[in-house]
Amino acid sequence: MNIDKKVKILATLGPATASLDDVRQLAEAGVNLFRLNFSHGEHADHALRYDWIRQVEQQLNCPLGILMDLQGPKLRVGRFEAGKVELRRGQALRLDLDPTPGDAQRVNLPHPEIIAALRPGMHLLLDDGKLRLRVTATHAEAIDTEVVDGGELSDRKGVNVPEAVLALSPLTEKDRRDLAFGLQLGVDWVALSFVQRPQDILEARELIGDRAYLMAKIEKPSAVEHLQAIAEQADAIMVARGDLGVEVPAESVPQIQKRIIATCRQLGKPVVVATQMLESMRFASTPTRAEVTDVANAVAEGADTLMLSAETASGDYPLEAVQMMSKIIRQVENGPDYQAQLDVGRPKAEATVSDAISCAIRRISGILPVAVLVNYSESGASTLRAARERPRAPILNLTPNLITARRLSVVWGVRSVVNDRLHQVDEICSTALEIAQAQGMAQRGDTVLITAGVPFGKPGTTNTLRVETLL
Repeated sequence: MNIDKKVKILATLGPATASLDDVRQLAEAGVNLFRLNFSHGEHADHALRYDWIRQVEQQLNCPLGILMDLQGPKLRVGRFEAGKVELRRGQALRLDLDPTPGDAQRVNLPHPEIIAALRPGMHLLLDDGKLRLRVTATHAEAIDTEVVDGGELSDRKGVNVPEAVLALSPLTEKDRRDLAFGLQLGVDWVALSFVQRPQDILEARELIGDRAYLMAKIEKPSAVEHLQAIAEQADAIMVARGDLGVEVPAESVPQIQKRIIATCRQLGKPVVVATQMLESMRFASTPTRAEVTDVANAVAEGADTLMLSAETASGDYPLEAVQMMSKIIRQVENGPDYQAQLDVGRPKAEATVSDAISCAIRRISGILPVAVLVNYSESGASTLRAARERPRAPILNLTPNLITARRLSVVWGVRSVVNDRLHQVDEICSTALEIAQAQGMAQRGDTVLITAGVPFGKPGTTNTLRVETLL
């Protein structure tokens, strides 16, 4: 397993990863957690891939996280008599609730919540933003629009409504069925699509409870507007640049990405940067220089995890894509300016014992040649706070809880080992040194920092920091 990189890799499974051996190769190449995309595939497909991941986890003796990505509400136009139409700039087009197949003058929009939310002057984007309509008038069951950017529009193409907040739950009936199935399987993370407001997180949380952690996907302008509150409610954030890049001007996406990463780091919440990171590697064995730069920039900005989508799910070079992303991550992390960049964006510490110890860890690892920071954490909370500081040395998280280890697979710089032998402080130190050496993270003569809580085993009591030398 790759232990020489701090930024994690999330890889999507699909037809391109068709066997247990394929999954194992991806994990050995640097994947830390896997995504099951419930926008595609049947439950049986996801169950099979889930089993492969768990088998690989046992074979490699390394916790692997599993994220289920819910499809969310898909907004689409209806069908056309001829299957498609050509819309010209300046022409009128009505969108209504009538299910009759449409033509160049009208088409069904089977979403009354969109019609209710739109006002004259607002815009609709069709087919991933290729076509743009401006609302000229609204009615009880229809809207009239003018085509601003025309082109071909065919059956069931997607609709984006960037300027309105829709009275729409982020969880469709399909999502609820998928969520029940995924939670029964035992997924570690649930990604919630098309979040608009903090209340969406609370709605999903009621269904999930403590059975999985919740990751909010930021892909709507309203979600960007309410970013702070959404990030406070969620366990992690995904910068979902696909739909986000449709609903906001493309030139705004880099700044929004930076803002999301900074917000998450201040809150100590993991952040995933996703979509088209190595898109050309779907069909080519090497990426473009622009893609390499995009990946490198996300690493330099302080992201916890980078995601591969179609590159590993349906591309021709899934293993090569993971290997390339791993190489880019290591190249940036080994650069002379990487740590300095992270230190510039260091978040303000809170007045807690955990944050005080985490800040001390960062300072000590910058002064002494610390090989590894060993942190015992049953819940993972203190490990998250330590990772928030982005210390120079990697973090070895010791926990008796396999679920905690899997959920921390998304967190920057953290490698988890499940161990239930720890009972008292002296044993913590000796066991920590033993495991650090066994994991190849420290050797004789190295300095190791160890944090734990006294009384031992009580969550939320991390209050001890020891500096040890591996003899």
